[in-house]
Amino acid sequence: MPRNILFITTDQMRFDALGCNGGQIARTPALDRLAREGINYTRAHNQNVGCMPARATMMTGQHVASHGVWMNGVSLPEDQETIAHHLQRNGYRTALLGKAHFEPWLGQPEEFFENRMAALGSTGPHRGFDHMELANHFFEGHSHYDIWMNEHAELKTRFYPMITDSGQNTASKGATGAVQVWPMDVPRELYHTEWVADRTINWLQDVQTDEPFFCWMSFPDPHHPWDVPKSELDRVDWRDVPLPELYREDASEREALLDQKPKHWRGYYEGSLWTNLESPRHYVPREMTADQLREINAMTHIENELIDEACQRVFDQLAAQGQLDNTDIIFTTDHGELQGDFGLLFKGPYHVDALMRLPFIWKPAGSETPSTVTAPVGHLDLASTFCAIADIEIPDYCQGQVLPRSDAEATAQTRDCVLTEWDSEHGPISMHLASIYEQSGWLCTSYGESALYDGTEGELYNMSEDPGQTVNLWAEQSAQGIRDDLVDLMQERLPTKRTPRLERRAPV
Repeated sequence: MPRNILFITTDQMRFDALGCNGGQIARTPALDRLAREGINYTRAHNQNVGCMPARATMMTGQHVASHGVWMNGVSLPEDQETIAHHLQRNGYRTALLGKAHFEPWLGQPEEFFENRMAALGSTGPHRGFDHMELANHFFEGHSHYDIWMNEHAELKTRFYPMITDSGQNTASKGATGAVQVWPMDVPRELYHTEWVADRTINWLQDVQTDEPFFCWMSFPDPHHPWDVPKSELDRVDWRDVPLPELYREDASEREALLDQKPKHWRGYYEGSLWTNLESPRHYVPREMTADQLREINAMTHIENELIDEACQRVFDQLAAQGQLDNTDIIFTTDHGELQGDFGLLFKGPYHVDALMRLPFIWKPAGSETPSTVTAPVGHLDLASTFCAIADIEIPDYCQGQVLPRSDAEATAQTRDCVLTEWDSEHGPISMHLASIYEQSGWLCTSYGESALYDGTEGELYNMSEDPGQTVNLWAEQSAQGIRDDLVDLMQERLPTKRTPRLERRAPV
């Protein structure tokens, strides 16, 4: 019979969050085992480092330029074909449990179905999913989880207060006063990580063994706010958390690293230049202390442990139903987190490993020779891979390839690079970046003409020698040939941008 697909995503998880990828703090045995028994992709990149564009690529198999969701706040059109539609038409039951974010969650419910479906008592169908139950990081009044938590109204007030588009979201209840650290006196079983796993298990229990399923389990964590239940704080003592390798305790050394990069990096650090809505408007990275960073990262590690344990519960459910051996499991995230690298937090127009490089694991159903694939792959390849698992035709609109199961297979596919785009407009500040990571280890980012740049600036790193991206070779005479070749290759491979451009309809 056709194989099932369990697609698991987190939100804002770094590549090195997992033990299988070198993580030293969070204990992630379930996902480490998945990597050990399956295929671990160590150079997977997103095609955009923002939530909505990345998720649109996952579900369309298209570059951002093609599907048109060019920044957060730009909704994927409701009539856009998704790979869930295609699987649905080919006999698959489809579900999405957790965070969707195809539509702006700060948008008005009357304009966006995702923001009114819970209040309507609806669980779909929508965007190719027979069943949807949604959750988010905040209680915005929209999601199924939000409404479910109304049964615990007093406890609901203990969560981090709703974020707004004003950007004034720097509150803290942490020991160090770190931004958005918010330990809560709330039972673990009410936390959204547990809710997403519970809803997934409930849906799986209703699936008959003779009908294949495509189930997307989408966790809102480890995205900020860092609001773990207080009962879990003893998992990681923030005082023992080491500082990131790319964080310099000496301010002058931090600034020297930032000055290797184009000016919006230093502007963000100093709070003098706000280029995106991906961080609180009044947060100034320069003011963050080393202990505050330790506490934030401790909370992140705890959230990652809770995700791993939730995944194991779902794996156990599949095993109990006799479905595990016939289920392909794919795990990834939408984008990473700066998490103190270069003295910064959150995300935005910064094309570095902290944000672009993803945890990315495929455990095929049944027996499989485990492998590690170092060739470049990306979100672009997910839709085609879902079709290959289902043994159905890949739609013409998909621009990726089926994920290789080995580096030898990747070579046969001529996988030589992976591309990442960024476009944003916030008030008078626009940003346009495009990056290419090339198989030999070069990372090149070209800056398009904008309010800040004239179109000649960029970043170039030899990541074989400089994996931390600390020495920008863009302007070095000796590297200009490599730079120009990579820019040409990137322009050749990127599709023409969709026209007319989709409207930005809400903040995020």
